[in-house]
Amino acid sequence: MTAPITLLLIAATCVVSLIALRTPSLLMRLILWPPAIDRHRQYDRLVTYGFIHADIWHLFFNMFTLFFFGRQIEGWMAEQKGPWVFPLFYFSALVVSILPTYLKHQKDPNYRSLGASGAVSAVLFAFILLAPWATIGVFFIPMPAIVFAVLYIAYSIWMDKRGGDNINHGAHLAGAAYGVLFLVVMDAEVVQHFLQELSRPSFG
Repeated sequence: MTAPITLLLIAATCVVSLIALRTPSLLMRLILWPPAIDRHRQYDRLVTYGFIHADIWHLFFNMFTLFFFGRQIEGWMAEQKGPWVFPLFYFSALVVSILPTYLKHQKDPNYRSLGASGAVSAVLFAFILLAPWATIGVFFIPMPAIVFAVLYIAYSIWMDKRGGDNINHGAHLAGAAYGVLFLVVMDAEVVQHFLQELSRPSFG
């Protein structure tokens, strides 16, 4: 499937992430650090944080997910509205998914966040809205996408309240909600499509 924007995003994220892992000064300039936005008006950090990652595995899981589901969503959006919609969706998802975190930690000089997980969650949940019974492999365990969505949301809410694992579960939740909302605003018929698909279970 041709998906130039998805592949370009993956390539750019991999290059910037790998360079930043070897260049601490670059990592610290791109990371979401709320005081830099609040005091120094470095609003670009609301996007650049999504192009750096904590380690190779963090980068791999995000880009692996984006590769499989981003191509599907990019193709669908291009058919519906045009090729410009997917990049708008992805970059806005980076901003929207991190906004609750930024507002919560706006005055906290010790807080930092990085990674494309929020935007990737938006892409993943946009896909689930279109194909709720598609099979998703979770650690090599296949399950219907809609079942994964329920488990993912429940786990993210629980871990967000519990805290302590250095993962921004709030961004995952905000990204997932934004992915669904974006598609509904883009095409209200998606809701009817989702309900129709949901009423016809298919496990394969």
